Amino acid sequence: MKTIKIEQQFRQAADEVWAIFSDVTRCDWVPAIEKITLVGDVRSFDMAGLGEVQERIVLLDDEQRKLQYSVIKARSVLEHHLATIRVTEAGEGCHFYWETEIAPDEFAPAIEQGMHSAFAQLQKILA
Repeated sequence: MKTIKIEQQFRQAADEVWAIFSDVTRCDWVPAIEKITLVGDVRSFDMAGLGEVQERIVLLDDEQRKLQYSVIKARSVLEHHLATIRVTEAGEGCHFYWETEIAPDEFAPAIEQGMHSAFAQLQKILA
């Protein structure tokens, strides 16, 4: 199993950054997704190059500003996928933390590329 991490300080307040992730149907920060639907705790979307993807929202904790989600349906067969996003207060801004556990390891480069692409879009939104 591989673990991919992205961490960054932002000048924005934690609640402002968290608002992007607490709305689990918001997709403007992910370049390859145009629309997300939510049924119960499962969000579904089409991702450019990957087709339909479904993710189970494992945890959405506004108090701790923590989101966990796991891919439950994708074109590729994943043995394990768990992503965690946390936003914490840090001085006058906030600390953003995104970690994804993925198995088999062969899918890690594609997941990492997607995370960095989404993170770059998030930085543009927060600029």
